[in-house]
Order: sequence, then C-alpha cells, then structure tokens
Amino acid sequence: MDLLNTLVDKGLRRETPTRAEALAVLATGDDDLLDVVAAAGKVRRRWFGRRVKLNYLVNLKSGLCPEDCSYCSQRLGSKAEVLTYTWLKPERAAAAAEAGVAGGAKRVCLVASGRGPTGRDVERVADTIAAIKERDTDVEICVCLGLLSEGQAARLREAGAHAYNHNLNTAEAMYGDICTTHGFADRVDTVQRARAEGLSACSGLIAGMGETDQDLVDVVFALRELDVDSVPVNFLIPFTGTPMAGEWALTPQRCLRILAMVRFACPDIEVRVAGGREIHLRTLQPLALHIANAIFLGDYLTSEGQAGRADLDMITDAGFEVEERDAATLPEHRRDAVAAGNGDGRQQEAAGSARADLVAVRRRGAGTDLAPNA
Repeated sequence: MDLLNTLVDKGLRRETPTRAEALAVLATGDDDLLDVVAAAGKVRRRWFGRRVKLNYLVNLKSGLCPEDCSYCSQRLGSKAEVLTYTWLKPERAAAAAEAGVAGGAKRVCLVASGRGPTGRDVERVADTIAAIKERDTDVEICVCLGLLSEGQAARLREAGAHAYNHNLNTAEAMYGDICTTHGFADRVDTVQRARAEGLSACSGLIAGMGETDQDLVDVVFALRELDVDSVPVNFLIPFTGTPMAGEWALTPQRCLRILAMVRFACPDIEVRVAGGREIHLRTLQPLALHIANAIFLGDYLTSEGQAGRADLDMITDAGFEVEERDAATLPEHRRDAVAAGNGDGRQQEAAGSARADLVAVRRRGAGTDLAPNA
C-alpha cells in the first residue's frame, strides 16, 4: 500500500505525516489492519528496538476532584463507586512504588486528583519522592498533579522528579464538550510550564469519547507541536456513574489504528498504551506492542488492570523484552534535545459492544490494606 510505504519512509526519517495521511490511517479497513500494524512496527523498531518500558501508577489521593471532566470516575458529582482517600503518607506511597519496581517498572508515576497542587501539596510530593529515592535512587519519577503554577515544576525537579504528566485528552475544538471547569489552553500551559522548568513533558489523549477522526488527528498534532517526550494513549473506561458510562464505540481494530496513527505522527517519541487497553484491545493486546514501546504495569488509578505477571508473559510471548533500568528510553537525538532544553463527521465504524462487566474498580494497592497488582 503506497500510503504505508510513505509513512514508513517518513517515520524512519523522523518526518511528520500530513493530516490527510494521518486521517487515511484511521480510515483503513480491517483487511489492511495487519499491514498497518506491521508498517508502524518498522518505525517503532527503528527508534526503540524491541524494548518495552514499564511504568507503574501510584494514586496518592483518590476521588473528590472539583473538576467536571466527563470521562473521569473521580470528577465532581461522580457516582462511580471508586476508592476515595486523602494524601497517602510518604512511606506508604513508597511501599506501593516499591511493589511496582519489584515487578519490573522503570518509572513510577505519582498521581493525585484535583485541579492543581498547592505549595503544601508540592512539598508533600517532594517528601514522597525522597521516601521512594531512599529505597531506590535510580527509579524514574513522573508526577501528575493537575494544573501547575509558576515554580512548582522546578520544585518537583529539584526534589528528584524526572517528568510531569498532564494530558491534553482531546482536540481543542472538542474540549468544551468534556469539561467546563478548565480549558484546553490551561492544559497546554501546564505542559509548556513543565518543559520550561526542566521536566520531561508527558502528555497524551483519551480515545473513545465520541470524537471524530479529525479530533484525534488534531490532538496528536497538538502534542507533536508541544514536542512532548512521551504520549500515553488511553482508551475510555466507561465507568458506571459518570456521564460517559454509555460510550462503548471502540473496537480492538479501531484501537490499533489509533495507536498506529500516533506512532506515525510521533515516530521517535515514547508511545505508551495506557488505561483501557485490557477492556478495548482485549485479546489483541500483544499486537499493540508492535506499535507502542511502553505500557502501564498492573492497576490504574481507579480501575484494575491485567495481572502484572500476565503483562510480563505477554511481552515475552510477543517476542519483546522489558527495558532494563540502565537503558535509555529515548533515541540519542531526543535525549540531547531534552538535555539542551533542561475524517470529518462522527466515527462511522461499527461500535464495540457495551461490556461494563469488564470495568473492574480498583480495590487493592494504594489506599487499601491489600497488596498491589504488580
């Protein structure tokens, strides 16, 4: 297929596809799916080999968020029966992080619900980073606390954080449909602030919220313009008790096409299969490893994921290897840059089946007395 040959050639040269080419990837049919995966796999292997980076989430503060993001089980007014608790003590958070590292995680992602951190919150997280580093000095730390104020990213970097995550989630044109308490520009500002104050920028999207193909391409190109270092691709988890509980439009094939489009647009950037992969990719999860070079190990913020042992078996069985601690994730040219800077219309594809039984609310790990999944 000429389209795929063109996209592979561009990806190997680190060239961005045109919007028309990105849209064409999303419009490919199921008969071409394996060809799309294989083409994206050539680009993935050029820049990341067969390594899979493992990331592990620790939810420092769960639920009771004042923002009204429609997709979120922790949102204002959420009826989802998820765990709710206030800030974990540093030692308890460090113990949760240690479980993920023992399971093979190279990066620990510290997350807290809320609009954005106060100065006191930043210091709490700094203490937590210190507690984690006391147990393991080499583990990467990514922090996700919402909208940042001036100087907060710099303080987190000083405390030992490596990266900051703040997802754009969807296209600017659609943002008002999913959230009214803050805007797309607020999120862009936080990503830019994190980069400017010395943190590696991690920002991604959520697919399956009723967006068009054009919306998906727009948000990915916005991420490319922000020059982020990693892009988590989430697939909506339709929690009962949220406004998007009925959104079950994704199919495994659709998810793979979305991942491929992201890879072609971001050839040398870490692409991570994030929340919802077990629910929407299901038995096709191993194919995603041919496109993405990172996953989350174990559970997510408020939902349970695949067993950590099953994740590791999947990676091995698919012919990949867990990225070692001392291996550099990003290609050399991107590492140098970080160091220096220190289809119109609603989706017409057949909808996936509503499978609310696949959404398992997290009842173990951080904030509970049960062992974490790692």
